Amino acid sequence: MFALFGVIMGSWAGRIPALAEGVRVSHSALSMVLLCGGVGALMSFPVSSFLMGKFGARKSLLISGLALLCVLVSIGMAPTVSRLMMAVLMLGITASTYDVAMNAAAAKREKQTGKSEMSMLHGLACAGGLVGATLGSLMGSLKIAPATHFVMVAIPLAMALYGAYTMLDADDAVEKVEKKKFALPRGPMALLGLLGFLGSMSEGSIADWSGVFLKEHFGATDGLAPLALTCFSAMMLISRLVGDKLKARFGAQRLVTTGALVSSAGLFFAVLSPNAYVALGGFAVAGLGLSLLFPFVFSAAGAQGPVALAGVASMAYSGTLMGPPVIGAIAHHVGMQMAIAYVGGLSLVIAFVASRTRLLK
Repeated sequence: MFALFGVIMGSWAGRIPALAEGVRVSHSALSMVLLCGGVGALMSFPVSSFLMGKFGARKSLLISGLALLCVLVSIGMAPTVSRLMMAVLMLGITASTYDVAMNAAAAKREKQTGKSEMSMLHGLACAGGLVGATLGSLMGSLKIAPATHFVMVAIPLAMALYGAYTMLDADDAVEKVEKKKFALPRGPMALLGLLGFLGSMSEGSIADWSGVFLKEHFGATDGLAPLALTCFSAMMLISRLVGDKLKARFGAQRLVTTGALVSSAGLFFAVLSPNAYVALGGFAVAGLGLSLLFPFVFSAAGAQGPVALAGVASMAYSGTLMGPPVIGAIAHHVGMQMAIAYVGGLSLVIAFVASRTRLLK
């Protein structure tokens, strides 16, 4: 289920430059399109609460996953900016609902078994994202339109989703949910929420804008531009597959803090690179640095209960909401180089916050 989510979102993110070119939007207009995804993510909390309370995590994954695939196809077929904005809004709702369900199921499993597995599971999501972004690069190089691309992947992914649903080792017990539109963390949990907020801004900005940066700043082709996300996801994958063992040896706080500093160095390197191929190395280093933030933050929040997990998720979705317009505004006024440098600055803030978050263990 984690891997399928990665393929879907990687396919979407990998074709953002082509989609933007297809409807001819500026940086500021593209930022508003991506903003709709963040708005949809915030709007998803009542939807995910209803599904989790009525069907449980397993069936919620199937329902939201099928809806997510339908939305992906609609994004590729959107002929105008306004329709693209509506489709991306729905993407935010369905993707966030799926995300909450799979993380809730994973956190429940960790609590039941007492074994750290979240990093490995998020690593599988990275593997899916890597496949999706690489496929996007291939489709772009073959001049295949995003609409055709998304239809081609939606059908086999729907079959794989149903197969995973039937084999998923999880009960259909419903979850007790609070009747709130939003659930924000308080007290010590607020720092975990802030990490989720900053991490979401950083990862989302790199996923949405790295390809645009390569295409505009270096003149990269439609085949090369998505490889920024591919390199970013590849290093995330490698790191997350060994993250649980590293956590046992060094502790989550030290890994997240050090990783954020590494991410900052990688992004500044990408900004100052002489060409697109060298910049790919910078995005790879950034992926290595940010890789363990979300698994350990969600694991720490899940250990405090479902309400805490929902609160941190809400903060993360707020970061998704804030990231696109901020990056778009910076790119519009001072260029894509400064926009990516801003994301590097966010990594420095992440390192500072993580060093003071006691719940990261």
